[in-house]
Order: sequence, then structure tokens, then C-alpha cells
Amino acid sequence: MLYAELFKDLETVRWSMATDVPWDSFDASKLTDEQANTIRLNAITEWSALPATEMFLRDNRTDSDFSAFMSIWFYEEQKHSLVLMEYLKRFRPDLVPTEAELHNVRFEFDVAPQLETLMMHFCGEIRLNHWYRRAAEWHDEPLIKHIYGLIAKDEARHAGAYLKYLKQAIARAAVDKVNEVKAGFAKIGFLMAASGRAGKPMHPTNLHVNQSLFPNDTVQSKLPDPEWLERWLDTQINFDKEWEGKVVKMILHNLSSLFGKSLESLGDLNKYRKTLLATA
Repeated sequence: MLYAELFKDLETVRWSMATDVPWDSFDASKLTDEQANTIRLNAITEWSALPATEMFLRDNRTDSDFSAFMSIWFYEEQKHSLVLMEYLKRFRPDLVPTEAELHNVRFEFDVAPQLETLMMHFCGEIRLNHWYRRAAEWHDEPLIKHIYGLIAKDEARHAGAYLKYLKQAIARAAVDKVNEVKAGFAKIGFLMAASGRAGKPMHPTNLHVNQSLFPNDTVQSKLPDPEWLERWLDTQINFDKEWEGKVVKMILHNLSSLFGKSLESLGDLNKYRKTLLATA
């Protein structure tokens, strides 16, 4: 069981809103209206950990270990929303999300293959770590730079936890199913890593998850400004090819560890995926 180990590890590095966030360092002269509004929209987006947790618990009823880990992930993800809202409450109360805006991102996700969903969220955590690191660079106000740094580190740790569950899934697979499991992971890993080349990088919050609500079935579509994410990435934090390359490199590094095989490029990953499919 990984839950006990992960609880211990994450408990030792958990930050406190009371003692690890230097609220007195806020500098009002360095926060623009544009920047403050992005904080508001990120706070609402982070609230979508609630429906994601409901999905994970529903689809992993046979895995009590992973379901127990959700208690950690859900707590820390909701704290991300909370700390961003506390920032706004103190310094831009006019932009604090309403309860209705928060509730709007809570909707049911369709059932999907649980292991492929796990890989999707693993890649999503890596991508989000890099988005928040870049956001910290884009902001001028020192307190929000610090907050985004704290959140980014959490996302990296969550990716590390998901990687352990991915490795566990491979270790537990029947001998005649191992390559099938690996092929599923490689497929999702390739799609998530390669998506940036099409100009719309994939993340759990911008993927369609409820066919009956299509096309308004992404977390981003439920935001007050559904077009915000693309604008934030392209013209605000300027998440360019260099930063996208860092995302791909980190995904490939972790997948190399997962599969026990050196994967230096997306081409390597795609070839490995095809090899797995041929032997699955």
C-alpha cells in the first residue's frame, strides 16, 4: 500500500497558509487588474479538483489504496484554490469568486478507463507545475510569485505520487497483460506530451469529459471566461516553445523511469508504443 508512505512523505513538506505565506510582503503597486483577474480564474479552475475527486473515487472503488490517497490530493488541491481566494479576499475583494462560480465547475465526468485517466492526470500535474512556474515569473507582485511557487511544487509532488501508482499498476498486471497496460500508458503519455505542437496543449481541465453536455463539458467551458486559458498561456504568461519543451522533456524523463527504457524524444515514445501494441 502506497498511501501510508505518501502520507508520511507529503506531510513533512506540507506548507501552511498561516506560517509559510508571507502575507505582509504584498505590494499593491505591482499587481495589475489583468494579473489579478488571472488569479481569480485560476482559483475557480483549481476548485475543479472536487469533481475530479468524485470521478476518481467512483472509478476506483476496487482500489482502496489509491482512493485513500485522494484524501491527500483533494486536500492539497482545494488548498490551492483557497490560498488564491484568500489573496483576493485580502487585496482584491472585488474579484473573489462567488459560490455560484465555484459550483459551476462541479459537474459529472463520464466513466473512462481508470489507468489511462491516471496517466492523463500524471501528465497534467507535470504540465501544471510548469504553467505555475512560468506564471510566477510573469507576475510582478512578490506575494503571488511566492504563492505560485508553493503551488507549483505541490503539483510536482503530486506527479511523483501518481508515478508510483503507475509503476504499481504495471507491477500488479498479469504477465499476459503487462504490455497492454504499458501501451495504454504510452498512448496517453504521447497524446498529452505531443498536444502542445498543435497549439492547444492538453490538460484535464480543457478536455471533454461528459458527452451529454458537449461541447460545454470541459472545466474551462464552465469558467466565467471560457476563452481565458488559451489567452493566459499565449499572450499573458507567454508559455512558449521553450517552456513547452521543458514539459515534454519532463514527461519523457518520467516515462523512461516508468518503462525502464530510455525515451529521448516523442518519436522514441511513439515507436515504443507501437512495439507494445504489436506484442500486447
